[in-house]
Amino acid sequence: MGIDIGIIGGSGFYSLIENAEEVEMTTEYGHPSDKVSIGTINGKSIAFIPRHGKKHTYPPHKVPYKANIEALSKLGVKRIITTVAVGSLKEEYAPGDFVFIDQFVNMTWGRDDTFFHSNPVIHISPADPYCSELRALASSESKNLNIKHHDNGTVVVVNGPRFSTRAESKFFKNQGFDIINMTQYPEVALAKEKGICYLGIGIVTDYDAGLENKDIKPVNATDVLKVFEKNVSTAKNLITELISKVPENKSCNCSKALEEATGTPK
Repeated sequence: MGIDIGIIGGSGFYSLIENAEEVEMTTEYGHPSDKVSIGTINGKSIAFIPRHGKKHTYPPHKVPYKANIEALSKLGVKRIITTVAVGSLKEEYAPGDFVFIDQFVNMTWGRDDTFFHSNPVIHISPADPYCSELRALASSESKNLNIKHHDNGTVVVVNGPRFSTRAESKFFKNQGFDIINMTQYPEVALAKEKGICYLGIGIVTDYDAGLENKDIKPVNATDVLKVFEKNVSTAKNLITELISKVPENKSCNCSKALEEATGTPK
């Protein structure tokens, strides 16, 4: 089976898919977060997985990332588009803004983050973990749709499910990171290992531990959900347009990730 594009996001994106059929899948890494919904958007075949399950049953540190990526890979997916809620670490990244992530910093622990645990020894280079072609396309379509967005952003990924302390948030800000999230790692790294193009669309929902100079309070889960849901329709419009514009042939190097990934490390 050859599916054009995989989508990973919240359950609100089910309504995008035409002629949807839910398929129960299993992989050598277990079951995906939920049944995979397969259908079409703008004439292109789509496979959708709700990252936390249809009823939001998986916390960030328990999401079956490997099973999700493996399931999409088995379906023949070559490009993945995802949406994630992110907190802002900089005043200019305001709630409601979209961020097309280009770098991550991993601060998680205990997550199985590779498909390669035995021979051959594989050393993937994720210097540029996100697909440059999809990011450029997302930026272009956002301009056409008048979506306030940022063409790039470094996301620091924390383990969750708790939010940051003020001290942690200050540390991340001082490191120059732009946004914070709990699910981008290892998802994007696993896609890289499979040679799948990956677009991370961050939807800014809050200012993490707050902005002292603006008397903005620290984040809470209720507010995050409200802001995210408010922007779901905008994200749907963007993804629909993106899918219609994605070229059949790639101009990026994402699929070549494994070509120079074997050998003895430095």
